[in-house]
Amino acid sequence: MSLKDRQKKRWLAKHATSAVEIAGLVKVIERDLSDSQVSGLSPDWKMNIAYNAALQAATVAQYACGYRASREAHHLSYKKSVSG
Repeated sequence: MSLKDRQKKRWLAKHATSAVEIAGLVKVIERDLSDSQVSGLSPDWKMNIAYNAALQAATVAQYACGYRASREAHHLSYKKSVSG
């Protein structure tokens, strides 16, 4: 399914990004990847922090393509999105 198809289903909305916005997200990704390796954290918490880094990386990719997740579909799973 293309990004345009996802926009038609209102899973995505148009978004104009900037280098500053992307740089800010990259800083969050770098911080989270570093924080996820801190000793003493539970494995579950490390996973949550790393997951946030992955979510931010996906956001960067969407922004770079000119889209953002719609509010209704911000955490829509891939499996659900392709089936319905």
